[in-house]
Amino acid sequence: MEIIGISLDAIQSFIAYLVTATALTLVYVFVYIWVTPHPEFKLIRENNLAASVAFAGSLVGFSLPLASVIAHSVALADCVIWGLIAILVQIIIFFLVRLPIPGISERIEKGETSSGLWLGATSLTGGLLNAACMSP
Repeated sequence: MEIIGISLDAIQSFIAYLVTATALTLVYVFVYIWVTPHPEFKLIRENNLAASVAFAGSLVGFSLPLASVIAHSVALADCVIWGLIAILVQIIIFFLVRLPIPGISERIEKGETSSGLWLGATSLTGGLLNAACMSP
């Protein structure tokens, strides 16, 4: 059956992927704020640009591979598995970024924009590379 040229199967698939992607994104946010020592949302509410840039870069860095997986997956289970891998990659990136910049979380809490930009940019870069590696 079609509704305005769109099959019900396509609509069901869209809803399933959207719900799955939203759930994976929420899982990512909860894992990320649990792993990072600085309180992202509190800092963002206080207008801390460093925290906002770092968190935004991380969120986009996670979303890029997830979007790539959705575009190339054959089944919803693929999306979930690769989405979990994308979460893991972003968490690893956070720990690697801390090596050359010790105390990066404290710097972000102080509003040091350069630290937030470094974390956000490396998260974004990691997400781009991760997305490319997930797309055969």
